[in-house]
Amino acid sequence: MAGWLDITGVGGPATVQDAGRPGQMHHGVPPGGAWVPELLALANRAVGNPWGAAALETFGKLELRGRGRRTHVSVDGRTFSVADGEVFTVPAPESASVRYVAVDGGLAVPEVLGGRGTLMVARLGGHEGRLLRPGDVLPLGEGGGTTETLELGDALDVTAPIRVMLGPDLERFGAATRASLLADTFTVSPASDRVGMRLRGTALAHGDEGAGTSRPMVRGAIQVTLSGEPIVLGPDHPTTGGYPLIATVIHADWGRLCARRPGTPVRFVAVSMEGAREAWRQHLERFRPTM
Repeated sequence: MAGWLDITGVGGPATVQDAGRPGQMHHGVPPGGAWVPELLALANRAVGNPWGAAALETFGKLELRGRGRRTHVSVDGRTFSVADGEVFTVPAPESASVRYVAVDGGLAVPEVLGGRGTLMVARLGGHEGRLLRPGDVLPLGEGGGTTETLELGDALDVTAPIRVMLGPDLERFGAATRASLLADTFTVSPASDRVGMRLRGTALAHGDEGAGTSRPMVRGAIQVTLSGEPIVLGPDHPTTGGYPLIATVIHADWGRLCARRPGTPVRFVAVSMEGAREAWRQHLERFRPTM
């Protein structure tokens, strides 16, 4: 039975997001995907959806109405049922930076380039490629999947160090700067967004005046600007860039970093390629067991 989700109130930036659209970088389209993939998986599996189904990603309070059928809803894994025509409120995120609202069957917005998520820098995907606002109506898919309870454990521990692989541009940074990356504590800047998380703290001097060759970028790469400010590239990052890269956050720690609210401390620790691969293997087993 068809159904809809009405957006009746928005208290902060909110979009439709999913697992992303990998494989489009050669077209200039970043992979996108959830800001905190673990919370997306938690919400979706609780209502029987594939982990990466389209859901709401919100940085503030939401007011919603289910319409057309009884709808099963999950807010970060906490489930409840909404009757046809019932209005309900999703509180603003509390412990994490963001919150995910999934409904059984997922949000059936059109698929664009292999994904349903919103890419605002290109105005595509989601609902008209933009932030949601009151009056928007989102279609729902058919539910009926098998529900599953995932456990976060320490996956989003905001006190844990963030694991990185050093490089590839270490030769552009002096020994003292390389040491500062791993020894000093940074904090999340309020200026962060889905393009990149800006970090406040020790300036990472490098003397590079922007003469580097532009090359492909990846999510988690830590660019260092001319001022020495580190920026960890997010899901909507530019597909190319020329700032030197001092390190890259490993795939398994994307969510652990992005779950941190502005002002939260961030420390880095270096790991090997083997360590990064093993962390990702364990992460897949934990959060994507149906893949």
